[in-house]
Amino acid sequence: MLLGRFSLSLLFLKLVMTTSFGGCAVRRHCTRLAFGGTGTTTLSSSSSSSRSSSTTSAVMKNCLYRIRDVNNMSTDIANSLCSFVIDGVPIGKVRPAMVRLLCETGPDVFVVTKNNDNNNGNDILTLQDKIDKTCEARTEAVDTVMRRLCDAGVVRGWRDEHYPLAATFYDQPLLTVERAAVPLLGALEYGVHMNGIVVPQQQKDDTQQQPRMWMARRAKDKSKYPGMVDHIVAGGQPAGWSLWENAVKECQEEAGIPPEMAREGLVPIGAVSYATYSPKSDTITRAVLFNYDLYLPPDFVPKPTDGEVEEFFQWTVPELFASLDPNFPDPLKPNCYLPVIDWLMRQGHLSPDTPGYLDVLRELRNGDCQ
Repeated sequence: MLLGRFSLSLLFLKLVMTTSFGGCAVRRHCTRLAFGGTGTTTLSSSSSSSRSSSTTSAVMKNCLYRIRDVNNMSTDIANSLCSFVIDGVPIGKVRPAMVRLLCETGPDVFVVTKNNDNNNGNDILTLQDKIDKTCEARTEAVDTVMRRLCDAGVVRGWRDEHYPLAATFYDQPLLTVERAAVPLLGALEYGVHMNGIVVPQQQKDDTQQQPRMWMARRAKDKSKYPGMVDHIVAGGQPAGWSLWENAVKECQEEAGIPPEMAREGLVPIGAVSYATYSPKSDTITRAVLFNYDLYLPPDFVPKPTDGEVEEFFQWTVPELFASLDPNFPDPLKPNCYLPVIDWLMRQGHLSPDTPGYLDVLRELRNGDCQ
């Protein structure tokens, strides 16, 4: 019965609360939905300005700090990159030293050609002509090189999970590559991130409870960002899965959320993008995160199920704001801040009257979003 009442509430939530306009989720009316303890839904009118009017320039600066922490590609680095091209289609951006390493490790697979047409005139990395022009043949050839680099300690955290590589998300993949090796080629990678929202309840004094967001703490043995705060559910987009199928799958695998509950609660709300240069590995990460708001019943408690999460806990909106501070002692995994900041904007917790608002809006999608 709880899930049934919850479904009715979500139907109102999806139809009334938000609509999509120009890639951004925008509030249709200054209307809030209150979810009563009996499962009934009531509408109450209030202006979001009461929540956002106290936004300070310091908060906006903190938002930009977190966004730029992952969107950190300098002009010098961008100008130094070599294109990774297959059949005339650019699908990656690679640092010169990595180009040399790939060619030295796999001279039978990778080759460099001169570029007279590109704006920066940098060399082009491509595959040897002798490799069959099929997705399967390219995948097998590149995989042999990446496994050698894994044995050499260059590729770390091997997952046995292949990502499709193409010019855009909707193109057919030209090859697939081990997830941990994608940054070596600087190809676009995609993922799904869920803002786990505890559905607000109507309180006894007829006021609406403020929303809370479920957070996860990553396991300490994770190869990347061990022990850091993360979204309740997030995952890369593997080959052969639709975004929706992957989101539902990840909900069950990472947080024990039943598929029916996930399907009822998931709302696709847009995407963010970023480009990160990692000096330590001299690699480029170019990512598009498809964002979902995941509305969960107030009495549901997620459970770690796959060993990747130690615990789940809730943060209030003030705690989310506090975590934006550069000196916050227990921050989120860096790329998680983009979907969280996007949610704060969509819910009216950041005021467009505050200087920096449009910078935040623009820089949430500063990476290649295609």
